[in-house]
Amino acid sequence: MARMRILIILVSLLAGRAACDGIEQMRLLGPQGVNLWRLNTATTSNPALAQAPLLVQQSAETYPEALPASEEPQSEPARKFPAHWFTQPLDHFADNASSGHTFQQRYWVSTRHYRPRPDAPVIVLDGGETSGLDRLPFLDTGIVEILTKATGGVGVILEHRYYGRSVPVQNFTTDSLRWLNNAQSAADSANFMANVRFPGVDEDLTAPNHPWIYYGGSYAGARAAHMKVLYPDLVYGAIASSGVTHAALELWEYSDTVRRAADPKCAQNLESSFQVVDALLDVPATRTAIKALFGLAKLKHDDDFASLISSPIGMWQGKVWDPKVGSTGWDEFCEALDKPFRPWNEADTAEYDESVGLVTITDDFAVPLPVYNHARYIKEKYVPLCPGGAFEECFGTHDDSKYQGTDLSQTWRLWMFQVCTEWGYFQTAPPAGTPRIITCRMDLAYESKLCKQAYLPGKEFVVPEFPNVTVVNALGDFDIAADRLAIIDGEVDPWRPATPHSQYAHDRPDTILQPFKLIPNAVHHYDEYGLPKLSDEPLEIQLIHEEMIGFVVSWLSDWEAPSSPSH
Repeated sequence: MARMRILIILVSLLAGRAACDGIEQMRLLGPQGVNLWRLNTATTSNPALAQAPLLVQQSAETYPEALPASEEPQSEPARKFPAHWFTQPLDHFADNASSGHTFQQRYWVSTRHYRPRPDAPVIVLDGGETSGLDRLPFLDTGIVEILTKATGGVGVILEHRYYGRSVPVQNFTTDSLRWLNNAQSAADSANFMANVRFPGVDEDLTAPNHPWIYYGGSYAGARAAHMKVLYPDLVYGAIASSGVTHAALELWEYSDTVRRAADPKCAQNLESSFQVVDALLDVPATRTAIKALFGLAKLKHDDDFASLISSPIGMWQGKVWDPKVGSTGWDEFCEALDKPFRPWNEADTAEYDESVGLVTITDDFAVPLPVYNHARYIKEKYVPLCPGGAFEECFGTHDDSKYQGTDLSQTWRLWMFQVCTEWGYFQTAPPAGTPRIITCRMDLAYESKLCKQAYLPGKEFVVPEFPNVTVVNALGDFDIAADRLAIIDGEVDPWRPATPHSQYAHDRPDTILQPFKLIPNAVHHYDEYGLPKLSDEPLEIQLIHEEMIGFVVSWLSDWEAPSSPSH
């Protein structure tokens, strides 16, 4: 009878809406994401990397000496391609050009396939919102290697200002970050293309005297499209892979894309789990019990608890067709949700009644098996990240001071600043009535509060109440297009709703001059990855690479040198 009473309580809870079903929801990196970044960094980072030098420089010659190679991990691609430096102005648009503040932008070059000739191309890959070191594999076996091999061109990885070692400031205060925006970073790329002289290359390969093809994936994909629009005289062709050309305040479609693309049983298990968890959090008598089941009874705020247990959704984006670089985390999470009942440990007195599908935790409390398995996964994978069980310190987000460190080791502040000022993408739970695989408790106030917590008003710059997404969307939005601008997206990419292949965008033809391609079953910028032998790649990846080679070669065949060289 006790179990039947528990079942009746659960059914009655789920028959009505959880209290948050009608509230606007939002989620992206957010405060909980920063907490996880901090915990991960504390256990995996090299302490030497936190000690970055002053990077406002007047002399490029002295800069490499300030960065001994021993300070950074030397991957095989890093050993093959040494870093070089290019002097950039801190502010391309300053009224007082005599201020003279400059910094050194890092880049890498591959000339392994270069054939000197008047029409030799340069394939440049935008480093985007991470260290350029993370992009070096694409210079060795990925898309840059593929295209330079096919065209006899020079390959380049260009690190984005503020990321990696291309840091122009002494700290990451609000004022120091004010030069981290779309216009300044685009001007960096344009200045580089028009003026760089590659070490070891005698020829002047600057744009527009040679054809430059600009490639980017994800945020950098949007930048590739923007570069073609903003600097058409310098960018002969561009490829936007998973390019998020539509900036949005909220992106609830992220999790919904995962729900629709995931294994149906996995999606069903997650729907069931969050439906129950959100309902139990609304009931004072079961609020503490559900947190305790997940090993997080000491986590004070419900929104912190709910956001933490929603975190595995991000693992879908880590899927890659090449198992050597992709993550299997999402598949492992789904497997964990579907496991048969097994007690947590010897002290666990829980019992499973298969006839009603409930795991009885105590005489007064029971949950469906997917909830129990979800809790087990969080206890195994997330709770151990917090040594000593100081959960409020590890996973709490209501202490503003946690997010106000501004030294150069706080690299999470970079992309989050761009989110808060120009890009948005706070992810919401789907609207009421739409199935969901994350908690309903992620609202705008919670997910965007980091913009106020972390970026205190400066003397020179104040972060706006909401990001000014207009500065992004004014460059073309979903409809961004130009001759020799390729749009390539993944069919099941959770960022697809922010790309020109969004369900909200107009369809368009796929042509050689304006390629518009959707890779079947692909997640995030799948075309960026490659193998030494294209014939070893999956068929759909072979196909997209062959098509990319085809349209780039066609573009280059039409290139004509300017009538009067710029240099």
